[in-house]
Amino acid sequence: MTPYYKLRNYKVMSTPHLMSQEVPPLVVRRNEAEVLGTGANTISLLADVPATGGFLSVTRTTLGKGQDGAAPHYHCASAETFFVLGGVLQVLIGVEIVTAREGDLLFVPPRTVHAFGAAPGFGADLLIAFTPGVERFGYFRLLDRVRNGDAGPGEVLDTQERYDNHFVDSTVWREARRAGLPETTHA
Repeated sequence: MTPYYKLRNYKVMSTPHLMSQEVPPLVVRRNEAEVLGTGANTISLLADVPATGGFLSVTRTTLGKGQDGAAPHYHCASAETFFVLGGVLQVLIGVEIVTAREGDLLFVPPRTVHAFGAAPGFGADLLIAFTPGVERFGYFRLLDRVRNGDAGPGEVLDTQERYDNHFVDSTVWREARRAGLPETTHA
């Protein structure tokens, strides 16, 4: 394959839509990230809309063996990308259950129902990115308050529009998680 810089008709394209915003580069050190949760179940808040000019929101999530991550939901405005750093992840995408392992990437377009959790018997470590970015750190802090008993689940439901996180029911997901199946496919 010819490297891009040796292509005959290669042109440097102007990107006025990117240059119109003054967004500085961002470096987030591991010890600078806010970490929510405890033990094997954590969310590290890496980059949110204010820091990226709206281009991206990024978190790192760790899940203990077989632990649920997110219930079935969809996003209207953002795509969600999962990169598995370690372990094994079970993911609902539409009506299909997919197992993702270390090094795997999953892309979930807007309006696609999805959910995730560590596969039965395994933990998972993953990087999650939303594009375009949606302010999500407030949502994760609210979830942490619910886990700690400082807020009620109804408060999460009240924020569906604000955080573009719309919950739905999925029999496929419920049955797969209840059965403890590492991988099934439903069409």
